[in-house]
Amino acid sequence: MSYQQALTAELILGGARSGKSRYAESKAQDSALPVVYIATAQALDPEMDQRIVHHRESRPAHWPTVEEPLLLAQALQQAAQQHPGAVILVDCLTLWVTNCLLHEDEQFWPQQKQALLDVLAQLRCPLLLVSNEVGQGVVPMGELSRRFVDESGRLHQDIAALVEAVTLVVAGIPVAVKRP
Repeated sequence: MSYQQALTAELILGGARSGKSRYAESKAQDSALPVVYIATAQALDPEMDQRIVHHRESRPAHWPTVEEPLLLAQALQQAAQQHPGAVILVDCLTLWVTNCLLHEDEQFWPQQKQALLDVLAQLRCPLLLVSNEVGQGVVPMGELSRRFVDESGRLHQDIAALVEAVTLVVAGIPVAVKRP
């Protein structure tokens, strides 16, 4: 089975607990290709630590995991070089955006976003990018929250323009938004 037949680059969006991670993991596993998992979460509190443990336990133990909360473009490049022919699954862009926006250097986010978009334009491997759809609610009251929603939305639009497929997961059901 060729890469084009098996899997394309896909952005997978959904709300909290929508089933987007489960969908991405199932799709990666069903590809019958090796899988590299890039996790962006940081355990900054006990509740987040529990979420990370849950995600670790829900995926196959033989999948190599790269934990990279900030330098995602670099992690993608390295994974593609070290594991040619593997599916790369990133979970999740939402946490990565948060991590970058909270960085002390104001230029960090724009630099990392551009680096990611540049890498995505060059990568030629099966790729699944998981992220929360955050733009369907009310406009947040706080400045940082509004910036997060704005930047996440812009990132999703930029990535959707680059990848072959976009899927919205609602109540565990994948809905095709864009297909090759």
